[in-house]
Amino acid sequence: MVCQATDIPGSINIFLSIVVLKGFKPNICPSHYFLHLHIIFVTHQDQAAHMFNLILFGPPGSGKGTQSEKLVEKYGLIHLSTGNLLREEISNRTPLGLEAKNFIDRGQLVPDEVVIGMIDSSLEMHKDASGFLFDGFPRTVAQAHALDRLLALKRTEISIVLALEVTEEELIQRLLNRGKTSGRSDDNDEAIIHKRFTVYNNETAPVADYYKKAHKFKAIPGEGSVNEIFASLRKAIDMALAS
Repeated sequence: MVCQATDIPGSINIFLSIVVLKGFKPNICPSHYFLHLHIIFVTHQDQAAHMFNLILFGPPGSGKGTQSEKLVEKYGLIHLSTGNLLREEISNRTPLGLEAKNFIDRGQLVPDEVVIGMIDSSLEMHKDASGFLFDGFPRTVAQAHALDRLLALKRTEISIVLALEVTEEELIQRLLNRGKTSGRSDDNDEAIIHKRFTVYNNETAPVADYYKKAHKFKAIPGEGSVNEIFASLRKAIDMALAS
């Protein structure tokens, strides 16, 4: 098929030159290549836009780990834990991992910029994922802003924020019971457990308010059987998916 040169954008001219050099002789108008490539590009963007991204919060002993595993399996999400990301990046001696290790070795907190960089790397590694489960992150409003900006660059966003709510008395009992077998000293001291619960509430309250303003936050009762709690999480997620 014969086409006018004006039908072909410059970038596509380059693309076609490479193809022809490899011995391929196109038999359709190159402008149709542009249409085809454009469709692929839009499809990829639409896929990102339809990602389902979930933040799951829960105090120590709330069963967040168990529920995260079940949600990842049910909805095909990528489990993104910043603690795991840090360990992986440091173990693999990546530039971000080495930078994070420098801060940790000096007894300092890893800066948000480094953590967000690690999340960015994970998002890039799983571009075709149906969505992500952010486990306990963000912990501050500044991190929430940074995460929103990063996801916007990926043409996606946080879909819903779910927080498992458990009374302090129930958490203390659960952790004391867990301490009998976990061997963790912070699971055996009631004063430490109380402090961990207080720190969690102080950290997450501003983040919860941030997502409440965006109408994305929902509290989920975290007491009952594992299956009962999972059913409540599923109900909230399915409603968000349907909206």
